Amino acid sequence: MKDFVYTAQPSRVVFGAGSLSHLEREIDLLGARRAIVLSTPEQAEQARAIAERIGNRAAGVFARAVMHVPIETAREAREFARQLNADCAIAIGGGSTTGLGKAIALESSLPVLAIPTTYAGSEMTPIYGITEAGLKKTGKDPRVLPRTVIYDPELTLTLPAGMSVTSAMNAIAHAAEGLYAQDSNPVMDLMAEEGIRALAQALPGIRADATEIAARSDALYGAWLCGTVLGTVGMALHHKLCHTLGGTFNLPHAEVHTIVLPHAIAFNSTAAPQAVRRIERALGRNGVSAAAGLFDLAQQNGAPVALKDIGMRHEDLDKAAYIAVANPYWNPRPIGSAQRAEIRDLLQHAYEGVRPSSIGAQVP
Repeated sequence: MKDFVYTAQPSRVVFGAGSLSHLEREIDLLGARRAIVLSTPEQAEQARAIAERIGNRAAGVFARAVMHVPIETAREAREFARQLNADCAIAIGGGSTTGLGKAIALESSLPVLAIPTTYAGSEMTPIYGITEAGLKKTGKDPRVLPRTVIYDPELTLTLPAGMSVTSAMNAIAHAAEGLYAQDSNPVMDLMAEEGIRALAQALPGIRADATEIAARSDALYGAWLCGTVLGTVGMALHHKLCHTLGGTFNLPHAEVHTIVLPHAIAFNSTAAPQAVRRIERALGRNGVSAAAGLFDLAQQNGAPVALKDIGMRHEDLDKAAYIAVANPYWNPRPIGSAQRAEIRDLLQHAYEGVRPSSIGAQVP
């Protein structure tokens, strides 16, 4: 057993089918009276329904959240909250909406109540990201951690199966990298492995019937676990690459995570053998490598597996490799400027959609 430090994040979780019925109670527990409701334009109807539900507790609706939280959108939302004298932000949707709530909280310390409708996991983290001048900058601040999270699987029933798969792969990426984090600990290792297992087992059921509440519940449970890992320990190469590809080239967040993850795990596999064995055990594909198993999980459930298919241009791969190694995150295998050619090769494989080696550890 290695030495470790474990710090729990102070958030309240309300989980279960129909748990949205507790929203008014949770707002009252925050001591809030004027909540703004945030969403993307696509989920504006849900946001308005939330505002109607809470009646005079609602100060207004801001339905303009977008991917990667552009600084311009963050400023607009902050001013909207200030003008309405809001004392709480309710974020309904995925990572884009939660991220916007965090951007507001970063400057105002406004409490955020998150209602996830995807498996992004950012609702369980004090991590924020804001994109300015084509670069996505991330940071940690306890003020942005949502105070309360309501996980209601019924709200995920309308999430299309394709989006469900990529969102779940995004969540799995948090747990996979948490297993070899520099500051990993036994509690997060258990949650990471269980989170991967729950999501991997749920995906075929969701793809077969997107309205299957049992599979949706398992997936949301897995997303909670993976999000908790993301919020507690550090991330590494995979997340650095995805922040680069998403923030600089405006590629869709969940799809980027889905495509890059198998290649990042393959790159790190020799430097993190225990983590790889845990991933393989969670995926339940005996004799198949963690990297190949993740690739197969995505491909067999209809997700994209090549960057070229989601808008990445081949001529931008060199730039992406340069940015990724210019200010690298900690990683179990070095990823500085001396490894730029190796990172470029990784990105080439991800661009083409090459399946990583299928040789895996035999895990009891």
